[in-house]
Amino acid sequence: MKKCERRDSVVFHEIDHSFFFRHCVRNYLKRWKKMIHAIVLFCLFCFPLIGAVTDTMAVMEGDFFILHTGLAGLQSVDKVEWRFGSSRTLIASIANGSIEYGGDKRFRDRLQLERRTGDLTITNVSNEHSGVYKRSITIGLKEPTEEIHVTVYPHLPVPVITKYSPQCSSSSSVSKSVLLCSVLNVSHVTLSWYKATSLLSNISVSDLSISLSLPLEVEYQDKDTYSCLLNNPVSNQTTHLDINTLCHTSDHWSQRTEAMIRLVVTAVMGVAAVAAVVVLVYDIRSRRVELERKTKFIEQ
Repeated sequence: MKKCERRDSVVFHEIDHSFFFRHCVRNYLKRWKKMIHAIVLFCLFCFPLIGAVTDTMAVMEGDFFILHTGLAGLQSVDKVEWRFGSSRTLIASIANGSIEYGGDKRFRDRLQLERRTGDLTITNVSNEHSGVYKRSITIGLKEPTEEIHVTVYPHLPVPVITKYSPQCSSSSSVSKSVLLCSVLNVSHVTLSWYKATSLLSNISVSDLSISLSLPLEVEYQDKDTYSCLLNNPVSNQTTHLDINTLCHTSDHWSQRTEAMIRLVVTAVMGVAAVAAVVVLVYDIRSRRVELERKTKFIEQ
């Protein structure tokens, strides 16, 4: 603004103020438009060269997944490359319609590269296929890249519900039982107890492959259905349990056990009574025989 004022100071009185102001503003706007245009061009051409995590994917062990290029066709594309892991190992590429696969043994007989779009399908996956996949597409001098994080989850075991306490206990006319839901050798999972559809408690584990157990105390009078759920981002396993059935079964066996104990005790007491009678009769007979001997001895 000062330059404009110095340059036009001689003819300042001959130029209309409004025309002078519009002239200066127009010059500054042109300069800003050029700067904005340059910044936009820089972002369009430079940012695609920077690899960024733009997608994540979760898949179950033994299944397949597809890595997409997002292209309808490869007519204007010079080359598509797919790389894997921190070492950026080349696993598949296509250039001018020619497909090549890398020599990584982890992907042997598992790769299918679509010739028309450059999409890559990986079949029969396992835990060793978890990691970062990098896609690069060469279009002239520009090479946009994208990284896709893939996590392969193993199949889940079925949770096992057992009674932690020996039987349904009774206290103040309220019967209770402690249940224990358990799974072995799991990772990246959550183990949860549900009462009908309401979450009661849960526990999670991330990287380590460990065994999980989750206890739960329930009341005998509760008529709701309980379930133990094991889940990860791609699958789940559920075990259902009716606590009434559990406690009735426990009470049934308790009653049978108690009846058997009473029967055994009665039998033992009966045997003891018979043995006591036998001993008593034997003792009486022994004394009678001894008395007869003494009497005969005195008479002689």
